Amino acid sequence: MSDESAVKSPTPTTPKGSESRSPGRLAWKRFRRDRTGVISASIVIFFFAVALMAPLIAKLYGKDPYTTYASQRPELLDAFAYPAGPNGGMSSEFWFGIEPQLGRDVFTFLLYGIRTSLGLAVAATLLTALLGVVIGTTAGYLGGKTDYLVGRIIDILLSFPSTLFFIAFMPVIYGLFVAPDENIPTSLRAISLIIVLSGFGWASLARLLRGQVLGLREREFVEAAKVTGASPWRIVFKELLPNLWTPIIIQTTLMLPMFVTAEAGLAFLGVGMIDPTPDWGVMIQRGAQFYTEDITFMLFPGISMVVFVLAFNLLGDSVRDALDPKSKR
Repeated sequence: MSDESAVKSPTPTTPKGSESRSPGRLAWKRFRRDRTGVISASIVIFFFAVALMAPLIAKLYGKDPYTTYASQRPELLDAFAYPAGPNGGMSSEFWFGIEPQLGRDVFTFLLYGIRTSLGLAVAATLLTALLGVVIGTTAGYLGGKTDYLVGRIIDILLSFPSTLFFIAFMPVIYGLFVAPDENIPTSLRAISLIIVLSGFGWASLARLLRGQVLGLREREFVEAAKVTGASPWRIVFKELLPNLWTPIIIQTTLMLPMFVTAEAGLAFLGVGMIDPTPDWGVMIQRGAQFYTEDITFMLFPGISMVVFVLAFNLLGDSVRDALDPKSKR
């Protein structure tokens, strides 16, 4: 045996299956190791399942959020129109008690409130993400006057005190479609909320994606697409967009809980959804009238909203760490 063959080192090998590990699989593996992320995801899935199955749960429970049970059974309320039973009237018949004055069932009102709030927040998040992606990537790729104009619009939108503007602007939107002496349809309130939240929410995502595209548009694969005669739209959506999914997903997971609290805040202030529409903000606004005497009606929506928002924020952090490990501190 020659000295050369004796000292020859073995060829390094790669772990089995490592070649087939896509970035998505690696991110999923990192996410599964994050106990906080898994627990948060389970809580979020539970809330969405409750929202989707609210009518079925209410049917099995045997009550609805609109019936004023105290008008049918006056003994449910005391002489001061508060629940006669302990803990807000909680019992085997009314699991979460009944509402003061009107005597509506708190459990079903909360079920449908979760359904309304999450539905509005999801719709606003999807529309916001669509606007942010289209405007941000287009402005970053085209550059020049288009980028300058979009940049100034973004600066203006981000400088607005959005909450104050919502309070002042929502009645204006309602007035465009409904006479002052007419009731505002619930569908118009919902559509207006989605449009206003999206109209002010897309700017931060667009600014982030614009900066990403400015760095990507000079890369070799973009130049190669230009050489082959690809149109700007094809370059944006076929070449650039696949490289932007990580920031889009991260920003979207952080955006949804923000819209949940914003929608509830507008309902609390009376410019969003209003009673008798079940909604987190409506329940908290109604509960604030009675909390000194009966905190139960305010307690359940308050705790449930805090738990959902906290879980979704933690989920957003876990998703960010899984997709971009370098961001982990």
